[in-house]
Amino acid sequence: MSIRVGVVGAGGFGRALAQASARNGHDVVLWSRQAREVPGARTSTDMDSIRDCELVYVAVPARHAVPVTEQLGEVVDGRHLMVHISRGLIGSELKTLTTVIREKTVCRRIGALAGPLVADALAEGRPSGAILGTGFPELTEMVRDTIGGSGLRIYDTEDVVGVELASATVGFLTVVLGYAREVGAEPGTLAVLATRGMVEMSRVGQTLGAEESTFMGLAGLGDLIAAVAGDERPELRLGRALARGSELRTAIGEVGAYVEGFEVAANLLEHARRHRLETPISSTFVSVSEGRMSPNDAIQALMERRVGTE
Repeated sequence: MSIRVGVVGAGGFGRALAQASARNGHDVVLWSRQAREVPGARTSTDMDSIRDCELVYVAVPARHAVPVTEQLGEVVDGRHLMVHISRGLIGSELKTLTTVIREKTVCRRIGALAGPLVADALAEGRPSGAILGTGFPELTEMVRDTIGGSGLRIYDTEDVVGVELASATVGFLTVVLGYAREVGAEPGTLAVLATRGMVEMSRVGQTLGAEESTFMGLAGLGDLIAAVAGDERPELRLGRALARGSELRTAIGEVGAYVEGFEVAANLLEHARRHRLETPISSTFVSVSEGRMSPNDAIQALMERRVGTE
């Protein structure tokens, strides 16, 4: 049965969601501020084009989430199901996009899509996996119908905030790992950065009601494994560009995609400080991004920290 699918945002993931849904035989409309052509989908610059959709994917960076969802709030109602795919959080209070959607629209059947799913693989139909954080089984079924298939396994969990926080954590840790690998860090060093980074962020997540197990599952460590394996996501490319000496603005231009990791790391650090949690990896990452520490010194400092019980 064909589902009317709306995609809000025409970045890499927005276009990939539209292509995957169209490939699965669904009626797709893609909204963006500037007209973009996507095979199999209708495109529009008028948010009212989303009104008749049943399922709406929100694929915009967190920094644009508030104005975009305010626009959505004028055309959606309680019948709409909504899913966002973002690695961002808003402010030092770490507001998630599902929270923003609830505040700006009347939609309540909402969820967050995350995991080791990259835009290119989704657009091309290559095998991959994802996890959907939602408390609504009908939403899970509809997401599987629209973008799933034999090549894309979509799992689900009711720990929505855990999925969102884990995904945001992976976003900035991937930049760290991309940088470390480019400057010659050994596999053991990468493993320490990946696993300890996820552990420290799981502690932050638990202060907001997230489950520790979510960070160790597909939304967190599973996603990070895919990044370490080299799935060529934008965060990896950004880390490598910075390691080669590019300034941040130039490196972002080279990547060709907006990466939310720097803002996420700073906000996570501020939240952790308020709760008196030690977050050495995110603290060091922020120091590097602000130019207060060299990357080589940062990696050395992290590896020389006092060790404790796993």
